[in-house]
Amino acid sequence: MKQNWNNYSTDDHEVWNILFERQVKNLQDKAWNEYLQCIPRAGIHGDRVPDFRIVEEHIGKETGWQIEVVKGIIPVQEFLELLAKKRFCSSTWLRSREQLDYLEEPDMFHDTFGHLPLLVNKQYADFVQQFAVMGLKFCDNEQAVMLLERLYWFTIEFGLMKENGQLRIYGAGILSSFGESHHIYSDKVELKKFTVKDVLLQPFHNNEVQHLYFVVENMNDLWNSIPETEKFLTDFVNGKFDEEEFCFEKQLGSAAMG
Repeated sequence: MKQNWNNYSTDDHEVWNILFERQVKNLQDKAWNEYLQCIPRAGIHGDRVPDFRIVEEHIGKETGWQIEVVKGIIPVQEFLELLAKKRFCSSTWLRSREQLDYLEEPDMFHDTFGHLPLLVNKQYADFVQQFAVMGLKFCDNEQAVMLLERLYWFTIEFGLMKENGQLRIYGAGILSSFGESHHIYSDKVELKKFTVKDVLLQPFHNNEVQHLYFVVENMNDLWNSIPETEKFLTDFVNGKFDEEEFCFEKQLGSAAMG
């Protein structure tokens, strides 16, 4: 599949502009500063729907990543195989004016505005690729996949970090959400220090605003989580843990990897 950029309407470009300008302004004191700097470096701007050919040229030049156009959610193993090859999945449909603040499934604003900019950052991009390489080793175990989804959910989608002592966003699910990027600073959420064990033990619901987030100190926490997770999952599939400890029945839905 390819993006048919010429098929976007004037209204599509206007909706993109509304979403982009509102969220860039909103994130100035909320997002990881590196993310804000990566948006233009990725060839993403507010005046028009991004042309994936241009975005690929920018990201490819920086880290070698490309865009894989998909219709929607794809199987986990297929998604991880694409990430391992430095291909990030994105839909091409854009929400309507009536859907500015709520969608049941990710659209291209989430995929493109939320995920793609940080693929310009080599350390983050390498983390995403190595997450996939590691994850592919466990795709034949359904429960291990659920644990992988937890790591993906609480980092790549809903991750928070400390920057100069301040709470900052790097997870795409928050970066692309006007409401959730405000929500994390309210007294309705619990913030926990990121550890691999705590994340892998934590079920989540994918159909509601989050109430628990994990905070990394810096990107080194993410990079170090790869070998730690591999060891943890190896022990898990070898029966070294009590499955009841993982609360699989409390996890509603998947992390929508893909």
